[in-house]
Amino acid sequence: MSDHLSRKELKHDTVAPSLDEVFTNVSSHKSQITKYGGAILAVALVVGLTVYYRDYTAGVRQQALGDAIQTQSAPVGAAQGGGPSFPSEAAKKEAVIKAYTKLSTDHAGSAEGYIAEYALGSLDVDNGKLADARKKFEDVISGGGAEYASMARLALAQIAFAEDKTDEAKKLLKELADNPTAMVSKNQANFALARGIAAKDPAEARKLLIAMAESKSEISQVAVQALGELPPQ
Repeated sequence: MSDHLSRKELKHDTVAPSLDEVFTNVSSHKSQITKYGGAILAVALVVGLTVYYRDYTAGVRQQALGDAIQTQSAPVGAAQGGGPSFPSEAAKKEAVIKAYTKLSTDHAGSAEGYIAEYALGSLDVDNGKLADARKKFEDVISGGGAEYASMARLALAQIAFAEDKTDEAKKLLKELADNPTAMVSKNQANFALARGIAAKDPAEARKLLIAMAESKSEISQVAVQALGELPPQ
């Protein structure tokens, strides 16, 4: 790993009814569907059930994601306000990985599944498993949609810098700067680029940071601070 980017810098009740209840409701309406000659009513009921089931499964996924996030934010030691806690960091890490792994496996291909995969990639980075993290971020990029893909590209660029693959990192960050999202803005992409190249190309990093510092944007103050960390000209 190159010395200009450490592993640390890479970081960042509604109870739904059961499906049995849904199909019981369908059965109870069967006689009415038949009575009214059924084609239109049957189609309407099928469409309604499809929407209902979609909402139900989304609720399940969101609950699972919420549970995983709650696990990740739980303290080690005494619980605050009666919430969950863990006796050790190792126990917490095991529970967090288990929660996100189950979510990414059970709901692969969904937004929540990709969020879980992104979270697992971030945990891999924390544990120094950059090759495993790279695979997960690449999967999110390939199917996670523009927003989650942008987060994964940013993370992948940071891994590329850490692996001294500067050209790859630059390409990823240029794509992000040219195609900003709500998750990763143009300024965020350029800031990541400036930080990544600061050791090898401080002059180019300075140009990027000065432009951001003068832009009076949400990242201006951070850019000014980063400018102060560059080696003197």
